Amino acid sequence: MTRTIFYARVSTAEQNSSHQVAQAEAAGFTFDKILVDHGVSGVAVPLAERPEGKRLFDMLHRGDTLVVRWVDRLGRNYQDVTDTIRHFMREGVVIKTIINGLTFDGATADPMQAAVRDALIGFMAATAQAQAEATKVAQKAGIAAAKDDEAKYRGRKPSFTREQLTIVQDMLMAGEGTSAIAAASGLTRQTVLRIKDDAAKAEAALVRWQDEKA
Repeated sequence: MTRTIFYARVSTAEQNSSHQVAQAEAAGFTFDKILVDHGVSGVAVPLAERPEGKRLFDMLHRGDTLVVRWVDRLGRNYQDVTDTIRHFMREGVVIKTIINGLTFDGATADPMQAAVRDALIGFMAATAQAQAEATKVAQKAGIAAAKDDEAKYRGRKPSFTREQLTIVQDMLMAGEGTSAIAAASGLTRQTVLRIKDDAAKAEAALVRWQDEKA
């Protein structure tokens, strides 16, 4: 009996996976099992070393489908992501992403299709790592800006949570449009555009208000 398993990861213990699950269900997926790792870095902790990530390696078998919001939920380190996807494909597991609707399947015997698939895996993994590095730069800039402004004013309370900001950043990196991002995150198009235009400013707003809505 084959199964469809949804895996989610959130970076802080205060966040939850509700947005990721809702987005998956809206895309038409139903799941036999949902696994979520809370408060785990996708950069520093490989999937196989996370509590629920470890279970994936034990649970997934040939014919099963693993669904994730995007490849960055598996990890934000190029080597870890590519190794993980290729491991599951060798085991006969199909991996699908909600964002971009990608499918990674090791069953293809056509050399050209396999080459295109492998190139796409490499590109997506590299994009996930680049996104993590860009986010880190924006966070540092946001913290610095928040400290500079702290003595003056806190500014307007942000209309988004840390989780919503992460969704926007993920989907922007994946090339999704403003309307799709707004629908997935629950934010207005104007808010999405403001985040897109100045990620550091968005980070600074959350820092000044101590991420209290996350």
